[in-house]
Amino acid sequence: MKMENNHELEDELRPEYDFSKMTGGVRGKYVERYREGTNVVLLDPGVAQAFPASDAVNEALRMLMQISQRQKPITALEPNSQKSKS
Repeated sequence: MKMENNHELEDELRPEYDFSKMTGGVRGKYVERYREGTNVVLLDPGVAQAFPASDAVNEALRMLMQISQRQKPITALEPNSQKSKS
C-alpha cells in the first residue's frame, strides 16, 4: 500500500523534458553491465577513517598482497627451526 504524498515536488526540470511522453524506455536496461564493471565493498567506520579514499585502500591491499607473497608458508618451515627451549 502506497502512502500518498501531499507535498508538491520541487521539480527543476525544464518543461521540454516531459518524461511522460517518452516511450520505449526500459527500466534497468544496463544494470547487468554496470554490475559487472563495479565491485563495491563496504568498510566498517573505523576502517573507513583510516582509509579516506579508494586509492588508499587499494595501495594498502596491494602492499599486503606483496608481503603475503614474500612470506614462506608455515608448513614449509624446517623441523629443526622449531627447537624446543631447554
